[in-house]
Amino acid sequence: MKRILETAWRVAPTTASVLLLGENGTGKTILAEAIHQRSNRAKEPFVTVNCPCLKRELLESELFGHVRGSFTGAISDAMGKVAAAEGGTLFLDEVGDLPLDIQPKLLRLLQDRVYERVGESRSRQANVRIIAATNRNLAAEVKAGRFREDLYYRLNVISLELPPLRERPEDILDAANHLLRSIGDDLHREFRGFTPLAGEALQSYDWPGNLRELRNVVERAAILSDRDILDLADFEIPTSTHAATPQVGSYVSLAKIEEEHIRQVIERTTTLEHAARILGIDKSTLYRKRKRQHSPLSDFEFANETAACAG
Repeated sequence: MKRILETAWRVAPTTASVLLLGENGTGKTILAEAIHQRSNRAKEPFVTVNCPCLKRELLESELFGHVRGSFTGAISDAMGKVAAAEGGTLFLDEVGDLPLDIQPKLLRLLQDRVYERVGESRSRQANVRIIAATNRNLAAEVKAGRFREDLYYRLNVISLELPPLRERPEDILDAANHLLRSIGDDLHREFRGFTPLAGEALQSYDWPGNLRELRNVVERAAILSDRDILDLADFEIPTSTHAATPQVGSYVSLAKIEEEHIRQVIERTTTLEHAARILGIDKSTLYRKRKRQHSPLSDFEFANETAACAG
């Protein structure tokens, strides 16, 4: 996340297009707004277009505007989101869902900074910075013929991929505390964080809905609790989780990789001594590591606990 933010802040003052990638709820909209606020356009509008929400005809009108009589229901002129974002930033949310027949018009906007309203032949100039986001694999969409290759490259000048929460569990408590402060402001209450049990539960869940789900859970707990430090009893979090096993090279700490490796080795061996030999450490070191990780002792670990401590 530090590398992602460093790149985001470096590109913010420029006019380069930015493509934000990641699962739903990973914070793409928040990052887009933050880039806008750090740009030279911060005092100008930040305008969002949600690409999947409208039919093709309405989306084109929403994006570029229309003139009266250009289609059924067009009873007056409409300027569109491009004009509304003049001088500022146009954020195209879920741009991977943009219909193919609108994509050439967006490409022209990106390349030439011109566009036409629906039903109008006169071209208009546009001074907007484009930030786009998607949860789709646009390279795969290009190969499948569902997304124009030239538009993909114009959008993908700078791309930033936001990892899901399950790949950065060390960020979960920071994010939860930030959300809790914001929610507390809305509720006119002051919260002082989470108990250790609550924090452990938040970090052990895999959050398939990412930040959006985390906010929902924290907000519900804050509203219903009469405590200023939220406890495990205040939350509705599944007690079991199907989080992906940490992989080498993924966005997880070395401690998590070590913990998972030790756990798997112990599961496949018959004694603590055997596991320690495979890991290249002595029994007492292995026992201390397991104790630090707060892992429950297996039957053979428990049986060998005294010997391990004495070793």
